Amino acid sequence: MERLCLSQQPVRVLPYAMVDKRFIRQLREPEGVKTSCWQQWRRRRQTVGRRLGEAARRLTRGCGLWEGALYEIGGLFGTGIQSYFTFLRFLLLLNLLTLLLTSGFVLLPLVWLRPPDPGPALNFTLQCPGSGHLPQPGVSKFNNLLWNVFTGRAFNNTYLFYGAYRAGPESSSTYSIRLAYLLSPLACLLLCFCGILRRMVKGLPQKMFLGQDYRSPLSAKVFSSWDFCIRGQEAATIKRHEISNEFKMELEEGRHLLLLQQQTRAQRACHLLTYLRVNILIGLLVVGAISAIFWATKYSQDNKEESLFLLLQYLPPGVIALVNFLGPLLFVFLVQLENYPPNTEVNLTLIWCVVLKLASLGMFSFSLGQTVLCIGRSKTSCESYGYNACDYQCWENSVGEQLYKLSIFNFLLTVAFAFLVSLPRRMLVERFSGRFWAWLDREEFLVPKNVLDIVEGQTVTWMGLFYCPLLPLLNSVFIFLTFYIKKYTLLRNSRASPRRFRASSSIFFFQLVLLLGLLLAAVPLGYVVSSLVLTVCISQSQASSRAIRRLRKQLVWQVQEKWHLVDDLSRLLPEPGSGDSLGPESPVSRASRPRSFCPGFPCPGSPGPRPRRPGSSLEDPAGCLSPRP
Repeated sequence: MERLCLSQQPVRVLPYAMVDKRFIRQLREPEGVKTSCWQQWRRRRQTVGRRLGEAARRLTRGCGLWEGALYEIGGLFGTGIQSYFTFLRFLLLLNLLTLLLTSGFVLLPLVWLRPPDPGPALNFTLQCPGSGHLPQPGVSKFNNLLWNVFTGRAFNNTYLFYGAYRAGPESSSTYSIRLAYLLSPLACLLLCFCGILRRMVKGLPQKMFLGQDYRSPLSAKVFSSWDFCIRGQEAATIKRHEISNEFKMELEEGRHLLLLQQQTRAQRACHLLTYLRVNILIGLLVVGAISAIFWATKYSQDNKEESLFLLLQYLPPGVIALVNFLGPLLFVFLVQLENYPPNTEVNLTLIWCVVLKLASLGMFSFSLGQTVLCIGRSKTSCESYGYNACDYQCWENSVGEQLYKLSIFNFLLTVAFAFLVSLPRRMLVERFSGRFWAWLDREEFLVPKNVLDIVEGQTVTWMGLFYCPLLPLLNSVFIFLTFYIKKYTLLRNSRASPRRFRASSSIFFFQLVLLLGLLLAAVPLGYVVSSLVLTVCISQSQASSRAIRRLRKQLVWQVQEKWHLVDDLSRLLPEPGSGDSLGPESPVSRASRPRSFCPGFPCPGSPGPRPRRPGSSLEDPAGCLSPRP
C-alpha cells in the first residue's frame, strides 16, 4: 500500500478493479486536505473528455469506409491481401483531397469571378481544329455519341479539360486564377508526396530495426491472439482464419530461415546464379515489351488512313494494356519456379512490374510528345507523320484526351477481365471435372499485378492534373468501383494464395511504387512549368529590349531637338563685330553665348562638326555657335 501511495503512475493504468482504484486515489490525497470543487470539476471534465474521445475513435473505426469488408478479407485471406484493399482506400482519399484542392482554388473561383457578360464565345473550331469531332459517315448518332464519350471529345468544352478554363481580365480582382491553375497541380503533387512519405515511414517493417534474426515468440500468439469480445459465429470463423493464417506465415518464414542457415557455399552460389538468371530473363522481357510499345506507336503514326483511324487511335493504349497484363503473369511464373520465400517473391515481382509499368508510361509520354509537340525531331521530319503545327495550337487538350482515353481503357480492361475471364473460368472449373480442370483451378489473386494496375491508373491521373484537372474525380469513381469488383473477384472467383506474406513489407513496397509513379508524373508537369517559365523570361527580355530601343530613340530625338534649339538661338544672336556689339571679344558677349553640352566630344544625336566659315572666331573652331548659312 505504501508503494502504491508513493507511486506517480496514473491510477487509471493500474491493473486493479474500480473499487480499489478509488481507494488508492483516496490514499494518495494528503491527510486533512479536502479536494476543492474546482479540482473535482476539473478531474471530472478530464474523465468525461477522455471517454468521449475514446467513443469518437470507436465510432470512427466502426463507421469508416469499408471497415467491415477489410476485416472480412483480412480474416479469410491474410493481411497481405488485405493491404491491397487498404491501399485502394488510401488512393481514394488522395484523389478526393486532390479534387477538393483543385475545386476550391480553381473551379469555384473561376465560376464565382466570371463576369456576368463575358461577350461572344470563343470559336474553338478555329483555334483548335484538331479537337473538333465530326460525325463519322455510316455510323449511327448514338454510336457517334458513345465514341465521343470514350475518346473524351464530347467533353472538350467542359471543365474536364484545359481549354474550358478561360479567365477574363484580372485587373478588377486580387485573386489570380491563372496563377492558381498553375500552382494547384504542384500543390496537389506536394500533398500526395507528403501523404505517401508519411505512410511509407509508418509502414516500415519492424524487422528492419530489430534485425533479421528477431522473431516474435509463438507462445504469445497462442495465448493472446483470441478476441474474447467476439459473440457471433461469423466473426469467430473469421478470427479463426486470421489466427491460422498468422501461424502459417510464422511457420513458413521459420522454415525458410532454417533452410537459409543450412545452405552451403556451393548452394548459395547456385542460388545467386539462379537469381541472376531470373533477372536477366525478366530484363529481356521488359526490353521486348518496350520495343513493342515503340513500334506500335510508330505504326499508328505512319498509318493515318481514314478507314483505320478509329482503330489505330487505341492501338498504343491497347498494346500497353496487353504488355502490362502478360508481363506480370510471366514474371510471377518465372519467380515461382525458383521457390523463393514469400516476401522475396512478392518484392522481386513487384520491382520488375514497376520497371515495366513506368517504362511503358514513359514510352507513351515520349511518343505523345513526338506526335503533339514534335519533341526530338525537326518539323521537316514530322511532316511525314502528319504533324501540322496549326492543328496543335491547343495541344494541352490533345494531351488531356490521350490521358483520358488511357484511364478509361485501364478501367474497362479491369471490368472485362473480372467478368469475361475470371467469372467464366470459375464457372467452368466448378461445372467440369478432370485432370485439366483440376490443374486449371480458380484464378490466384496476384497482389503485385493488381497493385501495379491501380498505380498505373493513379500515375496517369497525376500526369493529367494540368491537362485534365477533373481527372481525379473520374479516377475516384474508378477506384470506388474497382474495390467492389476486386472484392467480388477475390471472394467468388479466386482462390487463396498458398504463399502468404506480411502486410508490413507489402505496404512499404506499395508506397515505394506509388512514390516512383509520382516522380514519373512530375516530369510532364515540370516540362509544362519550364515552358511557361522560359516563355515568361524570353517575353520579358524581348519587352525590355524593345523598351531600351525606344528609350534610345527618344534620347537621340531629344538631343537633336536641343541641338536645333541651339542653332536657332545662335541664329538670333548678333554677329561678332556688328555695330551694337560691346566689343570685338567682350566678356559679356562671350558669356551670353550658349556653350556646347559636351565640349571636346561628339554628343549623341548631334549634327556633327561643320566646316569653318570665313571670319569665324578662333574660340569657336568647330563652328558650333556660328549662325546657319
